[in-house]
Amino acid sequence: MMMSTSTPPPVPDDRLAVGQLLGRLVHRFRAELFGEPEREELFPGLRFPHLQIWGNLGVDGIRLTELADRANLSLAACSELVNELQGLGYLERRLDPTDGRAKLIFPTSRGRQLLNEAGNAVARIEQQWRAHCEPHAFDSACYTLDQLLTSLDRVAAT
Repeated sequence: MMMSTSTPPPVPDDRLAVGQLLGRLVHRFRAELFGEPEREELFPGLRFPHLQIWGNLGVDGIRLTELADRANLSLAACSELVNELQGLGYLERRLDPTDGRAKLIFPTSRGRQLLNEAGNAVARIEQQWRAHCEPHAFDSACYTLDQLLTSLDRVAAT
C-alpha cells in the first residue's frame, strides 16, 4: 500500500479526535455496564479488567492466543484473567477436538448466565444512548464504525 505524502486535514474544531471519542465512549460504556448495582450480588468476584475477556469470548470455544489477540492483551495477562474467571466458576478449559495439544475456553453455565445478563445490559445502555441522539443517528454511527472495523480488519489480514 502506497503512503500519501500530503498532509492530512486537521481534526475539525467542533469535535474530539476519533481516538478520544472512542476511548471515552468505551470507558463510559464499561463503567455503565460494570456499574449495574446487581452485578456484585449476581456475579461475585468480577473485576473491571474481566470485561476485556467477556467482550471477546463468545460461546463456541476459543483458544487463549486468539482471545488475547481479540482482547488486545498479552498472552500472560489474558491467561491470568482467564485463570481468575475459571477459579470463580465462570469459565472452563476443554481439549480442542481438532488439536489434542490445545485447549479451548468456554463459558460455564454460570458464565452463560453472565453473558445473557451482559447482553441485556448492553441493550439497555444502547437504548439509553440512542435517546440522546437524533433519530437513526446512533444506529447509523454504529453501522459506520462496524463497516470501518470490518474494512480495517480485512486490510490488516492481507
